[in-house]
Amino acid sequence: MEMKIFICNPYRECTYVVTQEGKNYLIDPGMYTEQEINRVMAYLREQEMQGIPLGAVLVTHYHPDHCCGLETLQKTYPTLPVVDHQHTADLPQGCRMMATPGHKEDAVCFYWEQEKTLFSGDTLFCESIGRTDLPGGDMGQLIHSLNLLKQLPDDTHVYPGHGDATTIGHEKEYNPYL
Repeated sequence: MEMKIFICNPYRECTYVVTQEGKNYLIDPGMYTEQEINRVMAYLREQEMQGIPLGAVLVTHYHPDHCCGLETLQKTYPTLPVVDHQHTADLPQGCRMMATPGHKEDAVCFYWEQEKTLFSGDTLFCESIGRTDLPGGDMGQLIHSLNLLKQLPDDTHVYPGHGDATTIGHEKEYNPYL
């Protein structure tokens, strides 16, 4: 698995492009400005020229900072599958979707078990968690979701929707919510 990270929009959202088995998967299309859209689209075109097409877009939750670029992607790739809390048919091979409500009722994480890699959206951050004071937020649900994530191996790499990457082990030691 290879990965490219783009920092997008005023909220510094992390948009990931994961390359696996000859396809790219874009996680959380947070491209907001024309410059951000052009940068990500240029990368995807370059990848296509190398024979690596875009296989699907994966959405961890539908807050605007995580999906504001989705419309552009769907115009450019009209048959592009969108994988989210309701649509799982085009989930990449070896990837498991984990329902993790709390930050928002539709929140999910994407976990590649073999690679020990988790894309946590706004469920889990380095030494913090997502807000629960926005519509759809629920602290009790988020605590339950974090308890699910705590069961992953300590050496699982966590790539959050904002901020630095971390590991489950680091979060167990330093995150007061875990």
